[in-house]
Amino acid sequence: MEIIHISAECYPAAKVGGLADVVGALPKYQNKIGHIAKVVVPAYDTKFIRESDFEVTYDAWSNYGNHHFSYRVLKEKTNKLGFDLYLIHIQGLTDRPNVYGYADDTERFVAFQIATLDWIAQWEHRPDVIHCHDHHTGLIPFMVANCLKYQAISKVPTVLTIHNAQYQGQFGWEKLYYLPAFDLWKGGLLGWEDAINPLAAAIKCAWKVTTVSPSYLDEMMGNARGLETLLRQERWKSVGILNGIDTEVWNPETDPMLGKSYNLKTVETGKQANKKSLCDVFQLDSSKPLFTFIGRLVDEKGADLLPDIFYSALQQHGDNINVLVLGSGDNWVEGRLNQLKDIYGGKYNAYIGYNEQVSHEMYAGADFLLMPSRVEPCGLNQLYALRYGTVPIVRRVGGLKDTVVDIGDGGFGICHDQTSVWDVTQAINRAVDLYNDKKAFKAVRKTMMKIDHSWDKAATNYIQLYQILK
Repeated sequence: MEIIHISAECYPAAKVGGLADVVGALPKYQNKIGHIAKVVVPAYDTKFIRESDFEVTYDAWSNYGNHHFSYRVLKEKTNKLGFDLYLIHIQGLTDRPNVYGYADDTERFVAFQIATLDWIAQWEHRPDVIHCHDHHTGLIPFMVANCLKYQAISKVPTVLTIHNAQYQGQFGWEKLYYLPAFDLWKGGLLGWEDAINPLAAAIKCAWKVTTVSPSYLDEMMGNARGLETLLRQERWKSVGILNGIDTEVWNPETDPMLGKSYNLKTVETGKQANKKSLCDVFQLDSSKPLFTFIGRLVDEKGADLLPDIFYSALQQHGDNINVLVLGSGDNWVEGRLNQLKDIYGGKYNAYIGYNEQVSHEMYAGADFLLMPSRVEPCGLNQLYALRYGTVPIVRRVGGLKDTVVDIGDGGFGICHDQTSVWDVTQAINRAVDLYNDKKAFKAVRKTMMKIDHSWDKAATNYIQLYQILK
């Protein structure tokens, strides 16, 4: 089968969150099992794109409404990602350093989707599946099925994966003219709650809808920022497929970002060496248990509570724990986390921003990873932590519930039920007890590192889903 993945992100070309990791790994594993998977993303001005070798494979003009633009399709020459990577370059729209956050994001992603379909529609052959990821590509299932200029590909099955239903890409009806001509009787497929809603349109029009974990599919029925009714209506064509991780990139035995590599047999000495290096950099004590948070500092991740959680835990445990944070987001949260450095120097530190190497070093050097999420469709951080022998402390929600079993139930993680200061602090207390029971702690680490969360199973599940559509 030939599968075309269309996305706003793809690691390492452009990454903001977990979407990039999924789109950067799933196609590679689909290719490994004998299929042809390709990825199409906007041509941003990122380091990877600037430093990679691309060739122009298509050059044309298009438009969104009255706005005409030229675009180029660029193909990465070396196949170094394990799949063909294509970029849609639209001067003045895609060629910016950031993926999101511009006032004209609607125009940027509408133009990207139209250019992508214009290009695919003129191929001499037809792909077997067009796989769209999140709202940034949510207009594609509608346009493929209904826009006159895409009649040549109107029978190509479209699949939508919802990585996070909280973000939907709504914009006003006054921009309806951006879309290529279609029968206006079909316009209702675009709308939800008095706006054009790309995610809603994709849910209505895609042949199949997937989410990134079975539990998140269930949770969306009651918490999807206004789309609950629609998702319940379309439940018949929806399925939850748990994400995997790229075990070639995330492998403590071969990870080039680590000072000391290790495996299941050498995990104790390997993690201690990485922990010491990490603690030396951030002025922490490597003889104490190290608790970490890695991620966006937003309410969805429970980050607004982190300052109070850490204050409470550090007050209770004094000199007996360390805390290290890596992330960025809400300015108020960033400020409060920075303030804690002045109060708990030598026991607490924070890196405000994002650094891929530091994240790998933290997975390798930490003892525990906190994920007190209010919403977590799948979560990849806990899977990285398991792979690196770091005990995840998670709220029972979404994919966290599907992937982490509490030590009290014979598992390998520490789980709590609420995103609250009290619940997370109690979980930290349990973690300290586990850390102090050296025999139990070593056994849990060994158990975690044996778990297979590679993309192999998920890639096969997606292929089976596509085959139903043929």
